[in-house]
Amino acid sequence: MGVTSNKENWQAERSDVEAVVAGRHPDAFGFLGLHQVGADWVLRAFVPHAETLNAYTLDGMPLGHMIPRHAAGFFEARVEVDRRQPIRYEAKNAGGTWTLYDAYSFGPVLGPMDDYYIGEGSHLRLFDKMGAHEMEFEGVHGTHFAVWAPNAQRVSVVGPWNDWDGRRNPMRNRQGIWEVFIPVLGTGTIYKYEIVAANGDVLPLKADPYARQAEVRPRNASVVPDPTPFTWTDQKYMEERANHDWRRTPMSIYEVHLGSWRRRPDGSFLSYDQLAEQLVPYAADMGYTHLEFLPVSEHPFDPSWGYQPTGLFAPTSRFGDPAGFARLVNAAHEAGLGVILDWVPAHFPTDEFGLARFDGTALYEHEDPRQGYHPDWNTAIYNFGRKEVSSFLTNNALFWFETFHIDGLRVDAVASMLYLDYSRQPGEWVPNKHGGNQNLEAVAFLQRVNAEVYKQFPGAFMIAEESTSWPGVSAPTFAGGLGFGFKWNMGFMNDTLRFMSRNPIHRRFHHHDLTFGMVYAYSENFVLPLSHDEVVHGKGSLLTKMPGDDWQQFANLRAYLAFMWGYPGKKLLFMGQEFGQRDEWSENKALDWWLLDAPAHEGLRRLVADLNAAYRSLPALHERDCEPEGFEWVIANDHANSVLAWLRQAPGADPVLVISNFTPVPRSNYKVPLPKVGRWVERLNSDAGWYAGANTGNQGAIEAYPVEGRHLPAEAELYLPPLATIFLKFEPA
Repeated sequence: MGVTSNKENWQAERSDVEAVVAGRHPDAFGFLGLHQVGADWVLRAFVPHAETLNAYTLDGMPLGHMIPRHAAGFFEARVEVDRRQPIRYEAKNAGGTWTLYDAYSFGPVLGPMDDYYIGEGSHLRLFDKMGAHEMEFEGVHGTHFAVWAPNAQRVSVVGPWNDWDGRRNPMRNRQGIWEVFIPVLGTGTIYKYEIVAANGDVLPLKADPYARQAEVRPRNASVVPDPTPFTWTDQKYMEERANHDWRRTPMSIYEVHLGSWRRRPDGSFLSYDQLAEQLVPYAADMGYTHLEFLPVSEHPFDPSWGYQPTGLFAPTSRFGDPAGFARLVNAAHEAGLGVILDWVPAHFPTDEFGLARFDGTALYEHEDPRQGYHPDWNTAIYNFGRKEVSSFLTNNALFWFETFHIDGLRVDAVASMLYLDYSRQPGEWVPNKHGGNQNLEAVAFLQRVNAEVYKQFPGAFMIAEESTSWPGVSAPTFAGGLGFGFKWNMGFMNDTLRFMSRNPIHRRFHHHDLTFGMVYAYSENFVLPLSHDEVVHGKGSLLTKMPGDDWQQFANLRAYLAFMWGYPGKKLLFMGQEFGQRDEWSENKALDWWLLDAPAHEGLRRLVADLNAAYRSLPALHERDCEPEGFEWVIANDHANSVLAWLRQAPGADPVLVISNFTPVPRSNYKVPLPKVGRWVERLNSDAGWYAGANTGNQGAIEAYPVEGRHLPAEAELYLPPLATIFLKFEPA
């Protein structure tokens, strides 16, 4: 049956009715709901499956029987009201009666100031406005939805409540931002957006870019989150954090993949709450200062480890709901641990339900594949020069700090953002306006997000994984830098691991691999990373990188970790390496915790815990991590014996000598220059029996005696255990 004829003047045009029923009306809010037509107030509704429809005001006053105009469920009526107001319907068919509210009788939730700041690209609270927010509006409880799709003909919210029918909840277009308040819907509602492109094509259903919760993969719909505010109990931690200068504060980071750190006996994931109960006390007991999680933003594919996210605002549902993630962060803070998240603004996957060609056009990415496509990862690249995209990503960074009290973001693949020719051959990239290969728009975006984080969240910090020598990564934005607080020291990692992988008999020829790092050690504020990237894709574990038999491998690894903890810079160690995981890391299974039953593995774990304790308790080891006055070579050129020694120092602190012997040959009566005469206590010895070493050393202390005509006023004779590092702290008389 089609549209009835002989309509009155107040009734809708046949073409408008047909357009609504077909889901093609260009302005649903201008047509459906309550409107003045001349002197009359007219109510129009599209309610599929209804045979009769009666209208009421919010307080229950009857407005009359709606006249059917189309068998698909279009009704209208002239009603006696004097203003726009929410309307309730009673619908009926052969199966029964149901009640619903008219979403088109409500006004807009977004206001003119939102329009202004969104249009300007300067809105810094988009996460409060966009996406799905359960609320009470104009006296009715429901959920407000808002999404950016400027080139769409129509955008609708769809879900089980409307049979995934895009004709039933089309949204209001506000200069490219589409919004609608849908009564009754609330926590747990599953939804997506149906978008009709400018050419009339109905696109694959899209997840909400601002969704705060998502279904558990492989399903990928967005979920209306519980709006109940989380009750934080970390005020003491947050107040103390605000006063930290992290450059001069211990920072020892335990990098964790939440899905494979530990698992339940049946092989399933631990929940956020179980991680709070198990991971947090373990990391605190080990003496770490921070946990760093591989990306927790929602992602569809487990083997991506989170680095191809599709829901930047949603903690992954694999481990629980957003409140569960908040409880994990809260528990970490209560235990004195900060939380760092890996964050991925460098690229996004092209899954059809995600951001790719979101409204039928290259909205978040570049149209030109030379700018908008990543050949390395088969992903799309954000268009950082588009103000809406820059705002989207900036808001996402701020969201994690504000909503989940995150302490830092480690930004992945920064180099791929900075260089237009990253992993591209000549002719495969587009130069900037000056003809160069620097992505000026990405630089401006990174400067913006870093400046906003440091301005809004005292004590928070940003870390760059930047694998080139781009200048000023951790320099402030006002000085022309990118504005990060820290940068991963990829050179240290590569050089030192290359040295350690060599047979000790050859190390004398590669001594520079350990000394070269000091040439640039203070050009940035560095984090020394032994990350997940070093123990995957055929690289083996840290333990298996070490040469020699089993004893020598453990001795090498103990000496190397102690060397790193004594070296200037913040520390990062990937999970499992603290106890000598033998197998290469796999996201498909838990770490081999049973290894701790073996003395060598338990000894290595004890060493890392003691290294963290020494690093945190000795100011000389951390207060000048990023400044040259905190370091002085004592022995840098003993190539023949592969021995290095240096002093760590800080104002008002007792100096610490760090000395490493990277051969399996013990050295007796080894002379070491020192700055002070007197007793130097052995604070740590990686060869100690407690760590499953050979238990050789200096009986706990040495005496430094005065010397003349040397560059330092004192000297001591040491016993250097084989493949070992020793920390000696000066003890004032």
